[in-house]
Amino acid sequence: QVQLHESGPGLVAPSQTLSLTCTVSVGPITTNYYYYSWIRQPPGKGLEWMGNIAYVGTTYYSPSLKSRTSISRDTCNNQITLQLSSVTPEDTAVYYCARQSYYSGSYAPFASWGQGTQVTVSS
Repeated sequence: QVQLHESGPGLVAPSQTLSLTCTVSVGPITTNYYYYSWIRQPPGKGLEWMGNIAYVGTTYYSPSLKSRTSISRDTCNNQITLQLSSVTPEDTAVYYCARQSYYSGSYAPFASWGQGTQVTVSS
């Protein structure tokens, strides 16, 4: 069974760039037809989808975060990376990576999640 593990700094200063890595334990991340998403949950709020990267490397972003978000991958190390620039305290959240399939023109529900990593934006 695939495992996803998020890692990165727990504290980021305002105006800096947040960088997180999701390591995928099983199978190459280029396997058809998997998409890997970054999702976050601010304290006391619901889940917010930030963007994803497809098995072919194509990326899609939430319109509200697109100008500050970059998702990339390292196929040699089976990792997905999130970068969020110009962070503010409103970016404080638990950040998750998750995997879903895409079949026949639609996404399946997220079947695999990481445990999440807390990121706090503070000086």
